[in-house]
Amino acid sequence: MRYLPILLFSLLYACTGIPEGIKVIDGFELERYLGTWYEIARLDHSFERGLTDISAEYSLRDDGGVKVLNSGYDAEQGQRKTAEGKAYFIDKPDIGRLKVSFFGPFYGAYNIIALDKTAYRYVMIAGPDRDYLWILARSPELEPSIQKDLIEQAKTLGFATDKLIFDQHPKQ
Repeated sequence: MRYLPILLFSLLYACTGIPEGIKVIDGFELERYLGTWYEIARLDHSFERGLTDISAEYSLRDDGGVKVLNSGYDAEQGQRKTAEGKAYFIDKPDIGRLKVSFFGPFYGAYNIIALDKTAYRYVMIAGPDRDYLWILARSPELEPSIQKDLIEQAKTLGFATDKLIFDQHPKQ
C-alpha cells in the first residue's frame, strides 16, 4: 500500500511525459499560437476515430491556462462532435510542453516537437509516447513540401508514419 502514491505519480507522469529521445521546442509564444488549427494528419486513436474535418480552437482561460475546443465531423451520425478541455504549461511558458485534460483530473502530454516559429503556420505534436502524433496547420491544407518534411522528421524520430491518417476537410 505504501507504494501506491509512487505508482500513481509514475502513471500520471507517464501520461504527461516526453517520448524518449525527443525534444520539445523552446521560444514558444502562446499568444501567437492561440486561434484555430486544422488537423492535417494523425496517428489513430479512439477519441478521434471516425471523425473528419477536425479542428482545434485555443483561447486563454481566466485561470491562466488554455481552453481547448476540439471538433470533428462524424459522418456516421451526421453531426459535428466537440470536446472541451484545458491545458497548462508543465515547464516555463516559452517551452512547448503542456498537459491537457478533457476528463477531469487526468492529463495527457501535449509536446510541441516542431513549429513554424516565423509565422506559426504549422506544428507537430507528440503525446507521452510514439503512439500519439498530430500535424496541424492554420489552414485545412498544408503545403506538400512542408507536409513531406514534417512526416520525414517524424519518421526519423521513430513514429509510425506509414500509419498516419490524413484528415479530410471540405473545400473552402
